Amino acid sequence: MSMFRIFTPRRLRFAALALATCMAGALSFNAARAENAPGLATLDAAQTVTDVAGRTVRVPQNPRRILLGESRLLMAVALLEGDHPLANIVGWQGDLKNRDPQTFDVYAKKFPQINDIPLIGKATESSVSDEKALSLKPDLAIFTFGGEGPGQYNALVKQLEATGTVVVFVDFRIHPMQNTLASMKLLGEVLHRNEQADAYIKFYQEHVARVQSVVASVPDAQRPKVFIDMLAGSWGVCCHTAGNGSFGEFIKVAGGRNIAADLLPGVLGDISMEQLIVAKPDIYVADGTWTRPGVTALRVGALTSEQDAEQSLSALVARPGYDAIKAIHDGRVFGIWHNYYDSPYNIIAIEAFAKWFYPAQFKDLSVKATHDEMYRRFLAVPSDGTYWVDHPAPAKG
Repeated sequence: MSMFRIFTPRRLRFAALALATCMAGALSFNAARAENAPGLATLDAAQTVTDVAGRTVRVPQNPRRILLGESRLLMAVALLEGDHPLANIVGWQGDLKNRDPQTFDVYAKKFPQINDIPLIGKATESSVSDEKALSLKPDLAIFTFGGEGPGQYNALVKQLEATGTVVVFVDFRIHPMQNTLASMKLLGEVLHRNEQADAYIKFYQEHVARVQSVVASVPDAQRPKVFIDMLAGSWGVCCHTAGNGSFGEFIKVAGGRNIAADLLPGVLGDISMEQLIVAKPDIYVADGTWTRPGVTALRVGALTSEQDAEQSLSALVARPGYDAIKAIHDGRVFGIWHNYYDSPYNIIAIEAFAKWFYPAQFKDLSVKATHDEMYRRFLAVPSDGTYWVDHPAPAKG
């Protein structure tokens, strides 16, 4: 008898229900009558939500001035805002243009006003100007929990709230399998885009359920050992990776064993080349995005050709000493877009991982079809580019 489950409608429905039950606990919603909520007397019924930082906040009535912390949060907001993803954004940090200029350029081509959105800082929390943020007079601020923007204990949070701004925290980076759907549900509530959020949540659940219907019954000992080399080559030394969180959670959901989970105490960290060689991973995955000239790193993402992506992966695995890594020696080498680690698009990474880990069982799974459906149904920009690499470029003979 095969250890792999068959795709049946009943199994898919069961897996989807189990996933929804698990993730729904991360978000709570309640409605309180105005007479029981001092300070909210102007509202007939004040709704509140609990964000991923555990803060109970009032849902704004009609948010039209939205402040983002990290501008890469555009990727989440855009799923809900249809043909006008930038319409209500009045300010953000500069990380999208700095860390992912290809995606920025895709939006700029269709929405040139993106270049006029005021910056409240660069790509770090310490760079954020409280004065600039407050001057924009937002009615809603969306920040990342554990990210690179204002944190929950940043003084700016209380300053914004004192002016009447509703502040919420979302998380796609630290514990994405717990918080991705909770964050999307939260954004649906505060942006008054419940229908759009529910549609994306259903899409996401169905695709995760399909993966889980196959891999859930695979014994741990039979799961491949996986290493994710985050921003491979960009650091100059080996190796930055995910432990218990971030990409590590995608590896687990897709049926792999993350070798760094037992080597790192937290979500992200570094391991040495010696540790990597000794661990003998069955699969090596590099992640990357744009690269500086002269840096050997993975080039994937928007506006990137398949040939360029494959060639960059070939250069990575050809670095001196890397052929001592079991997965690279065996040719089980792949590449993935770095920014899946910090966006609700991470379902694409999960499917790609599943197909790499279990190619026979997922031979009929088309990651591209899922990717294209996501863009067609939920996003206002085209899906041009290469976001994952199934193999390095062939060696020149």
